[in-house]
Amino acid sequence: MGDILKVENLTKIYGEGENMVEALKNVSFTVNRGEFIAIMGASGSGKSTLLHTIGGLDRPTSGKVYVDGEDIYKLNEQKLAIFRRRNIGFVFQFFNLIPVLDVEENISLPALLDKEKVDKNYLNEVIGMLGLKDRIKHLPSQLSGGQQQRVSIGRAFINKPALILADEPTGNLDSKNGREVIELLKLSSKKYNQTLIVITHDMNVAEQAEKIITISDGEIKWNE
Repeated sequence: MGDILKVENLTKIYGEGENMVEALKNVSFTVNRGEFIAIMGASGSGKSTLLHTIGGLDRPTSGKVYVDGEDIYKLNEQKLAIFRRRNIGFVFQFFNLIPVLDVEENISLPALLDKEKVDKNYLNEVIGMLGLKDRIKHLPSQLSGGQQQRVSIGRAFINKPALILADEPTGNLDSKNGREVIELLKLSSKKYNQTLIVITHDMNVAEQAEKIITISDGEIKWNE
């Protein structure tokens, strides 16, 4: 198996003096390849900051993050952006789709940004798994919230990254669509042997994970 993610003494401080906020305090943990981990915590606990720092979106004040053995914050911004695009897939609460691109184009975007030829067979397989075959030429504005989140899942998987990070992926969906989105994430990660880390405040989502990390005031504890 082996570690896909290793976090060492991760600290993130915003502001200074009286305005200083320590969003993360010496956070350390490892995640094995293929695991489904849920990170839970109240609003302001530091869980989104943690996701952004392990995903290479927000440099920590101190500490290290290894993704598939790569010390990601030793990379310069350009190399980090390329590494992130190739090795980490993101699913956000607000979908973050490009409004002028159709379903197929939105899903293909990471590969196109990487100047890679899109593997049509794999693209069609992903679109089929997401139940979007009859929607491939639709724009985001022509889709329901649940369908838009399915597109963002497809976009996260298209480059076959080792690590999928989902930040409150069910937060903007009703309970039925929320359940379907989590089932899809679980199914996809198992099918393609990808590691799934989901930030959530929903215990129904968290209970489906293999492990739960609870974060409070920037510090974590494991709940097996």
